[in-house]
Amino acid sequence: MSSVFSTYLQLGFQHISDWRAYDHMVFVLAMCAVYSGSEWRRILALITSFTIGHSITLALSTLEIIKFNTALIELLIPVTILLTCIYNFTQLGTCQRRSTTAWALNNVLAVGFGLVHGMGFSNYLKSLLGQGQNIVLELFAFNVGIELGQLLIVVFVLLLNFMLTRMLPVKKRDWVLGVSSAAGAIALMLILDQDFTAIF
Repeated sequence: MSSVFSTYLQLGFQHISDWRAYDHMVFVLAMCAVYSGSEWRRILALITSFTIGHSITLALSTLEIIKFNTALIELLIPVTILLTCIYNFTQLGTCQRRSTTAWALNNVLAVGFGLVHGMGFSNYLKSLLGQGQNIVLELFAFNVGIELGQLLIVVFVLLLNFMLTRMLPVKKRDWVLGVSSAAGAIALMLILDQDFTAIF
């Protein structure tokens, strides 16, 4: 059992940190772009909300409780990235003290976007599952692996943010603008690369 858990944990970690599955990585990058290390509680709340969302649909889809159009999900994932970047642009002129309503909205959106990404994760996981009897264990281990990879990305983004905005003469506004612009451009490329005939 421990061997199965370890295998699927590694698969989950590798999937979220694999450059070939960079869409999820870019989303986490965009989601954290407006935050600094001093806002770690806010980041933790946001990541937890995203985790709740993708854990729900990852489980429901892997257990075949829900079904969906794969092509549509492949389109919606870069759409979530683009919307996150657009939100980041609206925050360029605001101070760090955002209203409680804004924080609540952020977390609701993170849950919603997580639901979309969970279905994307499930496509990969279902292609790996065999005919074994440990599907719940495999699902749990895979999800833990995703979270470990996701946390690694968050730590990397915050460290890079700190080095550029505290140790080098890079303004936080420029950091947010640069990261969000790059992520938004990638999202647009991914959207335009979709096969729309398979969606509608």
